[in-house]
Amino acid sequence: MKTILNLSLSALLLFATIGNSAPAVKFETTAGNFVIELNADKAPVTVENFLNYVNSGFYEGIIFHRVIADFMIQVGGYNEDFGQKEPDQPIVNEGGNGLLNNLGTVAMARTSMPDSATSQFFINVKDNSFLNYQDENNPGYAVFGKVSQGMDMLLELSQRPTGPGGIFPSDVPVTPVVILKTSVIENK
Repeated sequence: MKTILNLSLSALLLFATIGNSAPAVKFETTAGNFVIELNADKAPVTVENFLNYVNSGFYEGIIFHRVIADFMIQVGGYNEDFGQKEPDQPIVNEGGNGLLNNLGTVAMARTSMPDSATSQFFINVKDNSFLNYQDENNPGYAVFGKVSQGMDMLLELSQRPTGPGGIFPSDVPVTPVVILKTSVIENK
């Protein structure tokens, strides 16, 4: 009950429309589709933040701008011309929520400051225990969901050739992968 009280009215309405199932978001990309099942019980602030970006269409037209084989793939802030979209205010880091940065989980990207995550997120393409919460001095990266469909496509993406692109000296896919559409769905 406490978790629900922390959510905005729009998030409550969204959860009501999708029933008792865990909320999920479908991403349609130029490389294929994938679905992220969200965990609002363990990461309520992060899930609400993420859904606000999804519902506003923020993620549509952006690229996967950081792809590191056998580590993770990152998306959430740059268009095909490497222009950075203006994110909302940073949120609190929910890294200590008990969810782990394992293969297929989704976590918020941030700077070296723990409470600096905005719109960018990454998908773990292997178990990355060093990204997990350890203590206040090592707050980890907040996992807020997991890929429930399309992981094969994401693993293939993680192995694609990369190089420099825009403002990035490396790790940018040579062939851009663009998010075309996002939608909240009932996860079945």
